[in-house]
Amino acid sequence: MIKNKNIIIEGPRSRPILIDVFYTNTSHDLPVIVFCHGYKGFKDWGAWDLMAEFFANNGFCFVKFNFSFNGGTVSQPIDFPDLDAFGQNNYSTELNDLDTVLNWIEDELAQEIQLDQQKITLIGHSRGGGIVTLKTAEDSRIAKVVSLAGVSDFKIRFNIDSEEFREWQQTGVKYVLNGRTKQNMPHYFQFFEDFIQNEKRLTISHAASNITVPHLIIHGDNDTSVRVEEAYALHKWNAKSILKVVEGANHVFGAAHPWSSNELPNEMIQVCQLILDFIKSENHE
Repeated sequence: MIKNKNIIIEGPRSRPILIDVFYTNTSHDLPVIVFCHGYKGFKDWGAWDLMAEFFANNGFCFVKFNFSFNGGTVSQPIDFPDLDAFGQNNYSTELNDLDTVLNWIEDELAQEIQLDQQKITLIGHSRGGGIVTLKTAEDSRIAKVVSLAGVSDFKIRFNIDSEEFREWQQTGVKYVLNGRTKQNMPHYFQFFEDFIQNEKRLTISHAASNITVPHLIIHGDNDTSVRVEEAYALHKWNAKSILKVVEGANHVFGAAHPWSSNELPNEMIQVCQLILDFIKSENHE
């Protein structure tokens, strides 16, 4: 297996995007999977490398990356050494980052690896699930999409009618404690302003209802971060989507960071097999 880690490309707001590519040598064109991490996430979190290996071993070119404003840096791509960048992130930036990665696959990676660019699947975890849903609705290059513990609504997360929101509007910044790293992570008010300016593009319900390619929704019924009801909402908006609820699974399907095992947790094995079957199946109705 070939693993090319921390490839550097420039993002749309002049910050680097770090990319990992996993694949095995073959004489056939490789179908592509692009994975998007979630909120307070990064490409090297937990068991994502093991997921990449699973799909590479099953004949895919697996691409994962750090969003340019996720708080990581080139020298330290794990965790959040650049909190100011984290605070300057927004949904539009992540959507545009994904477009930049897709362009890079098309223009550069395809010059180095035999790729089947008619078979690009997006997988997004948590907030990334919302991003891939939006991207699929607007980009004809996407053949299939998987929402993994994905969110169904960005706007409700701003809690617009709350006292916390009014204070955020007045001060221009709010902080969220990262329970694992113990960092107070800033969110600047531009995050909300960008959403309002681009609300039509960033409304997941609208995107989900306009997806015409095969659409798989996977969620754990013990997810306390993004409730399983959000998966049912996504499924309702796209009647042709496939919904798979993993019994007993939490938001990260049994994984954690750091992940010291060489094996995927059982719930994540189920997830990978569901995705593999979905991608390989020709019957999605």
